[in-house]
Amino acid sequence: MGKRNFVTIADLSKEKILYMIRLAQEFEKHPNREILKGKVVATLFFEPSTRTRLSFETAANRLGARVIGFTDAKVTSATKGETLKDTIIMVSNYADVIIMRHFVEGAAQYASEIAPVPIINAGDGAHQHPSQCMLDLYSIYKTQGTLENLDICLVGDLKYGRTVHSLLMAMRHFNPTFHFIAPKELAMPNEYKLYCKDHGIKFIEHTAFNEKIIGEADILYMTRVQKERFSDLMEYEKVKDVYILKNDMLCNARENMKILHPLPRVNEINVDVDSNPHAYYFQQALNGLYAREAMICDVLGITEEEIVNDKTIIG
Repeated sequence: MGKRNFVTIADLSKEKILYMIRLAQEFEKHPNREILKGKVVATLFFEPSTRTRLSFETAANRLGARVIGFTDAKVTSATKGETLKDTIIMVSNYADVIIMRHFVEGAAQYASEIAPVPIINAGDGAHQHPSQCMLDLYSIYKTQGTLENLDICLVGDLKYGRTVHSLLMAMRHFNPTFHFIAPKELAMPNEYKLYCKDHGIKFIEHTAFNEKIIGEADILYMTRVQKERFSDLMEYEKVKDVYILKNDMLCNARENMKILHPLPRVNEINVDVDSNPHAYYFQQALNGLYAREAMICDVLGITEEEIVNDKTIIG
């Protein structure tokens, strides 16, 4: 069997996505195991992260693996001029799998081509965030009971938001209808609109964000306007608070509707929404543990049968 990677969601078939959801379900039933005892997982975060890094490291620890790595590229030999290629090859000597976040688009793909061990993409620039997408898919499936024929509103930063780009591509198998809600400065890039047209994905663009649009959604996916992606801070100030979800805007929401957010949030969801039964973003973050346990095991070649029949369950 060739080396497995988890670099882009675009390569996953419908069957593979549903397979990964089944694995996550198994890990939600029994998250604490020793199925990875003796394995070493390296987390290389060239860009800041809280939830992604901690959930990957927790996933590895709960599966019995040991974790090495760094959370700040400034403490690595990259500051001495070491290339990404040399860093990846060097770390491959010490680890069985590398989980990497990088600020350069395509960095994870490049790493997967040169590394002798599996690479998991934990986010590359404004390009993709496939592990977040996997936990988003799992959250949608858990709350809706299906991935098929859903109305999904994507709100906020659709230009730089790698989470919405990944979700868009993953949902191509399931006949969604997307509502793109963004100011013109942060509109969904043309390449992704062309992707929708090429794959028969229905979408409608909006600039207004109101109770009527929310009332049409099964999933309301809020995003943060990402200050770190702007070279002009005046442009950031102009758009940062354009869309703010408030509790009273949910009066017409469908009973099944859930609010997702990749987090961290800034101002885009008022804290008064947190206690609303439609709010699901903190549970969504918890689902990341189970989805990432599934990802690590899958790239290491551990099968669904082995996970179901695993005798190393703790507690």
